[in-house]
Amino acid sequence: MRLRLRQFRPRTGPYEHRVVQPRQPLLHTSLRAPEPIGFLLGDHDGLNRLAGLFSFAAYSRHTIVHVPLRTSLPPDEGVGEPVDLVLAHHTLGLRPSKWPELRRKLVDGTALTVRTDEARTDRDATSWRERCERADNRDELRHATHARTFFLFGSRDVFAETATSFAYAAGWGPHQKGVAKGHSALMTALPSLDQGLGGGHPFEVLVCFQPYPPYAHFRLPGR
Repeated sequence: MRLRLRQFRPRTGPYEHRVVQPRQPLLHTSLRAPEPIGFLLGDHDGLNRLAGLFSFAAYSRHTIVHVPLRTSLPPDEGVGEPVDLVLAHHTLGLRPSKWPELRRKLVDGTALTVRTDEARTDRDATSWRERCERADNRDELRHATHARTFFLFGSRDVFAETATSFAYAAGWGPHQKGVAKGHSALMTALPSLDQGLGGGHPFEVLVCFQPYPPYAHFRLPGR
C-alpha cells in the first residue's frame, strides 16, 4: 500500500523526534478510548489506511505515528469523548505526559510517501499468532489515554497483527448484512491489549465497519 504522509521533526531539549501523520484526514473514522470498552468505527478508506499505518509503525522503531481522529465527522453510534490515536514502539520510550508538548510543535511538516510490504506484515503477524497462546507470551499492546489521545505501544509483530486485523475489517466489512442501510458491523477487536492489574472487565477496543452517509451512495461489493 502507498501511504501519503506528512512528516515532522519537533525537538524537546536536545532530542529530535520523528512524527508522521496521514496527509489527508480519515474523515469517516472515529475512536473512543476504552473505559474499559472502546469503539473504533470506520469506513473502508479509514480502516484500510489504518491497516497501512499499523504496518508502517511495525517497521519504524524510531517514528511516532499520530492519527488525528478527534476532528473526524461524528458518528451516530458510540458514547464517550473522541480521541486521537498514537502508535509507538515500546522501545522508543515515549511518555504520554510529554505528548501535548510535542503535539504543539507539529507545524510546517514535509510531504512523505511510503510503501508498506503486505507479505512481510503477514509473515510477522503469523509469527505473533503462533506465540500468543503460550503462557509466557508478553508481546502485548500496552495502552494509555492522556490529553484526549489513545496511545498504543507495541512491538513489530503485534503491530503487524493489528494491521492484518484492520485489513480484514476493511475488506470484509462491506460484505456484512445491513451495512447498505447504514448499520455498523462488528468486525474484530484490537489484539492482546495489556490488562494491567486490578481485575474487572477486560479492556477492549471493538473495530466496526460502517459506510459513511448518505447511504444511498453505498453499493455492496459485486453489485
